[in-house]
Amino acid sequence: MAYEQAQIPVQQTASFELLRSAIERIFASASLEKFYRSLESKGISAREFEKIAGLGLLDQADADLAKGGKSAQQLYQSLALSDQALMREFYLERIENVDPKLRLKYQKVYRYY
Repeated sequence: MAYEQAQIPVQQTASFELLRSAIERIFASASLEKFYRSLESKGISAREFEKIAGLGLLDQADADLAKGGKSAQQLYQSLALSDQALMREFYLERIENVDPKLRLKYQKVYRYY
């Protein structure tokens, strides 16, 4: 029997979608290298989503999010706990689907230690 993720409905769709679309834009553009360089310079692992949001690194990497009324941290904090978990999972899926060549280039941000 294969693993199947439970479908949990998003409770606060507006905030969730704003943050989700910002992450999509970062990972679908040239901003991704800028984002990884900022992680690398600060010594932050790509998997530390809450720390990344708290330091404003998502806001720096996405101009649309920066222009919006709320920061990534504020959007994330406004989500219910189940929505926060879904957002972290969404983000982690995105970092795992990055081109292997780019992952190799920024291997420091992918390390577990």
